[in-house]
Amino acid sequence: MRADRAEALNAPLVTPRLALEPMAPAHAEGFFAALQHPDVYRYIASTPPESVEALAARWERLASRLAPDGSAAWLNWAVRRTADGALVGRVEAEVDDHGVALNVGYVFLPAHWGHGYASEAVAAVAEHLVARGVTRLVATVTVGNDASCRVLERAGFARTRILPGNDTIRGELVDDIEYVREANAPFTGPVNAFT
Repeated sequence: MRADRAEALNAPLVTPRLALEPMAPAHAEGFFAALQHPDVYRYIASTPPESVEALAARWERLASRLAPDGSAAWLNWAVRRTADGALVGRVEAEVDDHGVALNVGYVFLPAHWGHGYASEAVAAVAEHLVARGVTRLVATVTVGNDASCRVLERAGFARTRILPGNDTIRGELVDDIEYVREANAPFTGPVNAFT
């Protein structure tokens, strides 16, 4: 993956209610407190960041947008509500040289759940990546995380299969549901689906 291609894939995006900015260390302070909320980690293997500085350092390592071996672009967006500039979540994807986006993921902050922001942001990222030659997008959701399943379905992803024992959360193996969005099956949801 070329660095200029990775940077173009991680371009800023705008939706009717949101601005998606390439993630930077400067976002750490705005995210840190909300990322301490235990509900954020109910269905994901991550743990809360130890400090604002540790979170900023992590996002600094991702600033090149390239995997260490150069085989993929690591894309990360901070998502802001345009009405007031509040950070509401983030979206990420790993795009390989074959035009496949693996590990499409997102974390939205509990204070902003239930407003359709995640679906709006994930759909915007998917449309952006497809427009830039990505042919397939893949995401996984822990079985039982129905809200996250709805996010992907609203963003044009289709449930494809169950992946037994695909992840470990707090020391326990969990099953995941795989979702896929093919470029030849573009999002056809209502234009105002997120308002």
